[in-house]
Amino acid sequence: MPSDQYVAARQPTGLRTRLGILTLVLLASVQFIVIIDTSIVNVTLPSIQTALHFSQQNLQWVLSGYVLTFGGLLLLGGRLGDLLGRRRMLVTGVLAFAAASMACGLANSQGLLIAARMVQGVGGALMAPAALSTIATTFPGGKDRNTAMGVYGAVSGIAGAAGVSLGGVLAQGPGWRWVFFVNPPICLLIIAGTFWLLRSDSRREGSAGFDIQGSVLVTAGMLLLVYALVRAPQVGWGRVQVIGELAGAGALLIAFTVNEARSRHPLVPLSVLRVRGLAAADAAMLLAFAGIFAMLFFMTLYEQDALHYSPIKTGVGFVPITACFAIAGGISSQLIARVGTRVLTVIGALIGGGGVYYLSRVPVGGSYVADVLPGMIIMALGMGVVFVTATAGANEGVPPAQAGLAAGLLNASQQLGSALGLAILSAIASSRTQSLLAAHAPQLVALTSGYHRGLLVGSIFMVAAAVIALRTSNTTAAASPVPGAAAEAIAEAPAAGSAAAHQADVRGDI
Repeated sequence: MPSDQYVAARQPTGLRTRLGILTLVLLASVQFIVIIDTSIVNVTLPSIQTALHFSQQNLQWVLSGYVLTFGGLLLLGGRLGDLLGRRRMLVTGVLAFAAASMACGLANSQGLLIAARMVQGVGGALMAPAALSTIATTFPGGKDRNTAMGVYGAVSGIAGAAGVSLGGVLAQGPGWRWVFFVNPPICLLIIAGTFWLLRSDSRREGSAGFDIQGSVLVTAGMLLLVYALVRAPQVGWGRVQVIGELAGAGALLIAFTVNEARSRHPLVPLSVLRVRGLAAADAAMLLAFAGIFAMLFFMTLYEQDALHYSPIKTGVGFVPITACFAIAGGISSQLIARVGTRVLTVIGALIGGGGVYYLSRVPVGGSYVADVLPGMIIMALGMGVVFVTATAGANEGVPPAQAGLAAGLLNASQQLGSALGLAILSAIASSRTQSLLAAHAPQLVALTSGYHRGLLVGSIFMVAAAVIALRTSNTTAAASPVPGAAAEAIAEAPAAGSAAAHQADVRGDI
């Protein structure tokens, strides 16, 4: 392991250097592995259910357990990186993720698999914000920063679609356990690269004043909120226990906000929300993820139920999406310098929404080439732009001391958007399907009509994301890393969130 002095001397000055490119590849790989684990298990669920004798009710927790801890702990994970050191938190998270992945692959009981998946989520909550904040503080503002953020943002969309593809290949190849066994070797490479490429960052002075009360409140509130969202379609949105859980989560998050306003050392300094466009970028990303992951969910079901595709053929059907995300990400990262992030985010969200609307009209006896592929391509091209530009906009103007916090907010928006979108849209689809079945409609007709209704609302979510994106900052290559107004606002304060989360449940309900 190189000394701290040697590592510090090796810090990249930009993407023109080999070291800078390797650093970006390393950090993008972190985002890829944490996002792909929200969808790669998707098509392996039937095999897992058979092998470990899961009930239909409990099977959803193989997916929801990961989303629960990942989404619930992201804000805390981001702030820990700011205070205790990003490289330290990245390595800690990767080690936890690797160990949990191995435990998942070796699990011989339902309880062990679900517990290991929750530990995976804890690791992801430490890894993701540490990686994004390191990008924000490593690459200089302007073209290099925009390109790095573009790559990182595009990886989120690529990973979500690639997870379905790789899951199908592994499910029909070596078996479901290899969905987890592929993670530890990748994690070891990430750890080696982290020590070689990233500078050691020490614990910040003043971290002794860590906001314990705020940490407990926000973590409990986020965990309860995600828990309620992933359970609502199964239990019923009108049930007293679900309403109580949502109300309890709201009360905890309100108490957290009050605590942050009064705390001397807040976990989330509220002044960070005065950074122009940050809140709007996070809200736009939340709605975009609500639409995109719900689309992946419904189209996975459609290909298997309506087109009668095998798991591996279903996975291959999503390969064009990954290619389009990559193409859109590369193009949009270069356009940022000329057009700015705001216009690109708005246009991308509208195009993505158009693609999802196209998919909302798939016929019962449809064709992949004519009815599915065009909508997927349109959606991926549009949302590939959104992931890149919204990520860049959400990190513009955030000072280095709070980069981990901003990264945690963005990742929390993504995970909460996924959970919220799937919970709402799967409930809408299920309600439509059940209504038609009660009227004695053929099962496939009822299923497809449910997908139509869910995808239509998903396209509306994306249009809403475009409207909110009008309030984001318009980052360009010439933008200063920290605009004066934002820097002054921050100086006044103390330095300081599955595409398939409900597949088993909805497949049983619809």
